[in-house]
Amino acid sequence: MSRRALIQYLELLKQSGIRHIYQVPDTNSEQQDPRQLLQSLSTKYADCNKCPLAAGRINLVYGEGNPFARAMLIGEAPGEKENLSGRPFVGAAGQLLDKMLAAINLRREDVYIANIVKCRPEGNRNPSQEERLACLPYLVEQIRIIRPRLLLVMGLVAAQTLFGNNETLAWNRSHRSEFMGIPAWSTYHPAALLRNPHWKRPAWEDLQDFQKAYESLNDA
Repeated sequence: MSRRALIQYLELLKQSGIRHIYQVPDTNSEQQDPRQLLQSLSTKYADCNKCPLAAGRINLVYGEGNPFARAMLIGEAPGEKENLSGRPFVGAAGQLLDKMLAAINLRREDVYIANIVKCRPEGNRNPSQEERLACLPYLVEQIRIIRPRLLLVMGLVAAQTLFGNNETLAWNRSHRSEFMGIPAWSTYHPAALLRNPHWKRPAWEDLQDFQKAYESLNDA
């Protein structure tokens, strides 16, 4: 983790009132197989009870996709169907996400998909800051294992959590950011697009910008 990213992470913890944290082990070794590291990580957190969300958990939704992915998609929290299946984005929002990826010539198999929190908030409410920060070290470890070149951050909760601000999604969409030194694009969460179809046009513009950056990796 870069110095800037570390400061960003510690500031998030400070805002939540957390003063004692456990060390995130350095898994960023090219000599280690990310598939094995991700499996070990899922085992490590299988019985996590660091926040109140554990009480309503049926399945911990780890994340899924290509462990060698150059792009990682980060949502907010699992919903009811995800809680039942243990997989991210399996409901209507997941179907829309598949279409969004296809529109920029990507498949789920090309990316890795995870959420800010791994357990479903009751009633599909937004996860609290306490819950988000309790789960953030898990996401940090996933990112360090996968080592993506780009991040697509979906939804206001995800953007505010990773970028450590209280800005609107419109502001985060219009300002290029990074997390852990990785360039990041903000866009609407697929569930929000289902509720507000008029946001699909600006979301498409976000995806086109992200696609250009992704395709430029082939030229690097």
